[in-house]
Amino acid sequence: MADFRKSVVYQIYPKSFYDTNGDGLGDLKGVTAKLDYIKELGADYIWMTPFFVSPQKDNGYDVEDYYNIDPRYGTMEDFEELAAEASKRGIKLMLDMVFNHTSDRNQWFQKALAGDEKYKNFYIWKKGKGPGVPPTNWESKFGGNAWQYVEKFDEYYLHLFDVSQPDLNWDNEEVREEVRKVVRFWMSKGVKGFRFDVVNLISKGDFEDDFEGDGRRFYTDGPNIHKYLQELNRETFGTDAEFVTVGEMSSTSMENCYRYASEDGKELSMVFSFHHLKVDFMGNEKWVLVPYDFQKLKDILFSWQKGMAEHHAWNAVFWCNHDQPRVVSRFGSEGKYWKESAKMLGTVIHCLRGTPYIYQGEELGMTNPGFTDISQYRDVESKNHFRILQEKGLTEQDAYRILQVHSRDNSRTPMQWDGGANGGFTTGEPWMEVTKNSSYINAQAELADEDSVFHYYRKLVQLRKDYDVVAYGDFEALAERHPQVFAYRRTYGGEELLVVNNFYGRETVWESGLDTAGFEKLLGNYEGGCPADGKFELRPFETMVLYRKK
Repeated sequence: MADFRKSVVYQIYPKSFYDTNGDGLGDLKGVTAKLDYIKELGADYIWMTPFFVSPQKDNGYDVEDYYNIDPRYGTMEDFEELAAEASKRGIKLMLDMVFNHTSDRNQWFQKALAGDEKYKNFYIWKKGKGPGVPPTNWESKFGGNAWQYVEKFDEYYLHLFDVSQPDLNWDNEEVREEVRKVVRFWMSKGVKGFRFDVVNLISKGDFEDDFEGDGRRFYTDGPNIHKYLQELNRETFGTDAEFVTVGEMSSTSMENCYRYASEDGKELSMVFSFHHLKVDFMGNEKWVLVPYDFQKLKDILFSWQKGMAEHHAWNAVFWCNHDQPRVVSRFGSEGKYWKESAKMLGTVIHCLRGTPYIYQGEELGMTNPGFTDISQYRDVESKNHFRILQEKGLTEQDAYRILQVHSRDNSRTPMQWDGGANGGFTTGEPWMEVTKNSSYINAQAELADEDSVFHYYRKLVQLRKDYDVVAYGDFEALAERHPQVFAYRRTYGGEELLVVNNFYGRETVWESGLDTAGFEKLLGNYEGGCPADGKFELRPFETMVLYRKK
């Protein structure tokens, strides 16, 4: 059985990873070409965002054909070669499956639009409340109303995301069987994991107006969600003990996650939750500029660590993905303490209870690009909100400042492989500009430097494999009210781990009151050992991992 508690997952956004044919887009052959790099890092799984046939209105999360590779990424032969080469290196593949919605170009939706009743029932259609009045006032995640009118039927279809992404009707048994067929197909190709996109939205509740919010309380963690996940597990991946699954949980509750990721294995192996990545929002509003709330960040991470452990459920732990800004730009330093803060932030995540996810370039300390012109942005959400923010009265300059912090494009710039043209990503014109600091933040430079962020991440990955306390230990929060320190203790059998982090670019002292005698320092970003008296005098962004065996 795969022990996902000892594993680390490396996430690849193929479009921006490595381009082998010079067309400016990363491809599957590019992933195969860099497998030795991922092996060197020590990752056990590669999760790839969708590369299925797609019109790319939402970067592949609008799937036109679940069974075929989009030609811009390569061929099925390329995928099979990637799977075989990864397997030779002991690396397993995890695919990203989008089952809440399809593209409007998917043949199911095309048949629905043609009036085929069977396929019309694959989607969610409702009559309006009156001429020009949608069925509910729910808002799309990408802005605007979540219903699109189709004159031919005098009905609206639901799209929680882009208008080109109609939501599937999971209450229809035929839809669930089609989903199972897709899952079985990719399992037959040797895939050993799935990440399920916004999977807690698949079971809709009541279709009524929301006068308190944007509608999400009526479609999040819906009435049949656990039933549908258990059915999918039982009929497909649950038959393979090696299989690992992770659910992306949008605006979820911890109580639901106890069930989604329970160690009884009836639903999913683990869950992504995002509450800790909303600490620089204002309420649920992302498109604002406010300083992040460090105390709130600690409270959320600590409560999820404790709650999930108490209920025997498992977390995916992460800072970065293709939808989040670069963490070193968000909570660390792009300047004087860039390297120290990148290492500290990695330590915080990798020593927690849960399976760590590394997003491509995070292990190099890649930063946000700081784009200054809307033509540099590619994401539909960013382009929409650039317009919406100005319609709300913000200046163009203010709209750019918000995009520079919150845009999903911050994480989608091409991977920085070397200091040459386009960061070594492509010999052609990249689909999106490469961040200017690729001249010194790049894989080639960091592989050659033993003190680099890359080699530090490699050691973090190895800690989980070498020390059972990292993979299996209990969790205890420390320094819970300290204004600068993020610290915790892990215990397992006779092993004890202390993880102490200064989250800021200024010195601080933590009088821990702990007995620190007998601890050895396994890892840190500064010279020096463990304080013998329990008094931690921490330098800017200092991190240390201390270990003691009874």
